[in-house]
Amino acid sequence: MKTTTLILTLTLAGSLACNAFAKNAPEKERPIDLVICLDTSGSMSGLINAAKQKLWDIVNELATAKPKPHLRVALYAYGTPGYGVETGYVRKQIDLTDDLDAVYGKLSALVTDGGDEYVARVVRTSVLEQPWSAEKDALKIIVVAGNEPATQDRQFTTADVCKDAITRGIIVNAIYCGSPTNSEADGWRDVARSADGQFASIDQDRGTIVVSTPFDQKLAALGGEINQTYVAYGARGAVGREMQSAADTSAAAASPAVFASRAVAKAGGQYRNSSWDLVDAMTQKDFDLAKVKEEELPAEMKPMTLDQRRVHLDAMAKKRADVQQQINQLNVQRQKFIDEEMKKGGKSTDKAFDAAMLRAIREQAVRKSFVFEK
Repeated sequence: MKTTTLILTLTLAGSLACNAFAKNAPEKERPIDLVICLDTSGSMSGLINAAKQKLWDIVNELATAKPKPHLRVALYAYGTPGYGVETGYVRKQIDLTDDLDAVYGKLSALVTDGGDEYVARVVRTSVLEQPWSAEKDALKIIVVAGNEPATQDRQFTTADVCKDAITRGIIVNAIYCGSPTNSEADGWRDVARSADGQFASIDQDRGTIVVSTPFDQKLAALGGEINQTYVAYGARGAVGREMQSAADTSAAAASPAVFASRAVAKAGGQYRNSSWDLVDAMTQKDFDLAKVKEEELPAEMKPMTLDQRRVHLDAMAKKRADVQQQINQLNVQRQKFIDEEMKKGGKSTDKAFDAAMLRAIREQAVRKSFVFEK
């Protein structure tokens, strides 16, 4: 009888432990790899400006997907003579990364210059050199945007490179900055058709709509409060803080609405900085605080015991979660205001860069069994 009781007790304890582990286990994330290829020839300043203004809105939209995505973004520029004929006038700005501040920094630094735009070359380059996710259920997308014929590359054809992309499970979406009735649009349609993607034509100069709201200033302030919860450490600590600050400055310079959208992104699950922030690092399953060397810690944590360090980081995580909750609640009101203003003014985002990207990404994500809140 005692043996039976002991077995039942151990079984119950084991079951409770397994339940507790399951409850505390991190949510399994699904990879979304997004490579953005932008034409930086002389006439494309409107496109680049639209991308700068709307990156955070795109991130915020993807953050609503279920299961939770793990978003990585890469950026290529093409069509600038200074990039060199040997590369097909293509330059990688940044590899696939979940460090969105780093991506935004590269995007903000883009400038235009006249040149030849080799769509096939930039697609081929991104397909071959990016560290694409190897997971079977990963969503892998290239978005290439430009305003000249897509068939200028004499060395590679769009048909061949797009066929290679889709064979590797990489979808290519084509955004033509011009009228869909132009004969050049047909080449861009072929790009999308060849790689199971979507074609869109946009008005790069007048298609981006930014609505300022009475909530933007408060959201920007809350975004600043979140910065105070980041605990920089290690070799990348100072660089990470600098990039976060630079991204804030760039967003604020764009407009109050862009700065507010960036604050909303900081409250979402796709804004992560585990490479330099201890609070984010603590959420990683392979991270061990005990293995962080004292010299890598910020000054205020060096005198602390290991337990005191954990308590300190838990407090920072709680403070961050509280601010994020305030941002998310305020953003509900902000979004309602934007929707009403758009409706009142009879405005449409149909010809906007971000709308074209999101239509394609959402549809392709749904095909991969993602579900969006709205």
